[in-house]
Amino acid sequence: MQVILGANGIIGEELAKELRAKYTQDITLMGRTPKKVHPEDLLFKGDLLHPEDVHKALENATIAYMTVGLPYKSSVWLSDWPKIMKNVIAACKANNCKLVYFDNTYAYAQDRKIQREDSPFASKGKKGIAKKIAAELLLKAIEENEIEAVICRAPEFYGPGKTQGLTNALVFEKLRAHKEPKVFLRDDVVRTLIYTPDASKAMALLGNTPDTFGQTWHLPCDDHRLTYKELFAEISTQLGRTISYGILSAITLKIGALFNANLKETQELLPRYMIDNIFDSSKFKERFPDFKVTSYSQGIKEILHSFGIQ
Repeated sequence: MQVILGANGIIGEELAKELRAKYTQDITLMGRTPKKVHPEDLLFKGDLLHPEDVHKALENATIAYMTVGLPYKSSVWLSDWPKIMKNVIAACKANNCKLVYFDNTYAYAQDRKIQREDSPFASKGKKGIAKKIAAELLLKAIEENEIEAVICRAPEFYGPGKTQGLTNALVFEKLRAHKEPKVFLRDDVVRTLIYTPDASKAMALLGNTPDTFGQTWHLPCDDHRLTYKELFAEISTQLGRTISYGILSAITLKIGALFNANLKETQELLPRYMIDNIFDSSKFKERFPDFKVTSYSQGIKEILHSFGIQ
């Protein structure tokens, strides 16, 4: 049996689809309010903050996928990520279950250096520190042979359906609502974005390939990275009309953070929107040369169709 811990988000849902399509028919989805992706999915209602729930969810499991998302609040991340990671490691160890951990890049430094699997955890932001603590707990468990695990790391999301991410929120959600899209700080620096269905497919592949364990992998992204200016040009071409957009300045964002909690919580990421953000996924592509990475052009097309944007 393969179990998805925190299965209600877009990554968990797409992962469940991919696992059933290619790897197993025996799938359990765990969450506080889990919902079936396929009629034959099994559901386990539980809380990852409760050790006994995690242990019971992983009974008879061979592989667990940790795709849980927490409320976007620094205090919650600092409090809950270490607890959840400790609970999951303990449950995997007790049940002799492998772990596939879906991680983000918050723990990396907010600088121009290319992000690779061996990049140091140098973030000074609270969310970055929380993710650093969680990742180091798992790396220690791997090093000490407590469990078999693999870390799958991804940059900012973009994608169809209920994908959450700054680009989706500020660009595609605005277009769907017939409002002017926005970008943070600059439109002339390149961004690395990951198409959410690709992230889930790659995670399923890594989890079902034994020799990938004991390592960190950057999930695959299109290397033909776009600036926001180029992204809007592509959207305009596909829609057959010019899409105008606004650029939110540093002072606007600082003032906005005084009144908007989500904007306040985003502050630690802003340095990345001033510079080229290069997330390198060549390790994965070399290991899995037949994996088809969705191009930005195709990804944008799928999102526009999914959102009904014309």
